Amino acid sequence: MKVIDLTRTISESMPVYPGTEGPNLKVANTYEKDGFKETLITMFSHTGTHMDAPVHLFSHRTTLDAFPIEQFVGKGIVIDCGDLREGQRITMSYIDDVKEKADQAEYILFHTGWDKYWGTNSYFGEYPYITEEVAEYLIRNNKKGIGLDVIGLDPISDENLTLHRKLFSETDIVVIENLARLGDVGNEIFTFCALPLKYENADGAPIRAVAILNE
Repeated sequence: MKVIDLTRTISESMPVYPGTEGPNLKVANTYEKDGFKETLITMFSHTGTHMDAPVHLFSHRTTLDAFPIEQFVGKGIVIDCGDLREGQRITMSYIDDVKEKADQAEYILFHTGWDKYWGTNSYFGEYPYITEEVAEYLIRNNKKGIGLDVIGLDPISDENLTLHRKLFSETDIVVIENLARLGDVGNEIFTFCALPLKYENADGAPIRAVAILNE
């Protein structure tokens, strides 16, 4: 068994969505004063490698803490879209190329290669994003979730979050953003685990995402 960590480390200097405050990691207790170390962590619920719930956009929809735990573990497939350039879209052709595996998978993860820009201004540029047809495929096939190695499911210019709304309006699906190391996973089905921080009425949460490969 091989386990690959797909999660970005939370730090005060990490990239965050434009207009959002970065995390604050304050040492609240010290070895010298208190005999132990404890950190006060302050951050938004959609920081770093994180998961969006349907309630993120619709007040009557499902919160992360209301999902059964099985929602966060399932068969995953990484689909390579690394040939895409700025502003180009992830079309159904990428899924069709691996259709049999994609149909089996519960989580569809798109490796655009955009993670190479992590920590630079380019990360917030015109990254690749999915078409409406891909969103419809996810809905029609009752996928548990979609994940990408970019900062958003929608293009950075879409303040309405059109694709999020399409997925969340009636479907209990989760969206995972800012994944890392998808290129290390390969193209076979694997076990994907993405466990969100469990807090009340969660609209989103940082996750620890891992790929478990059978060798």
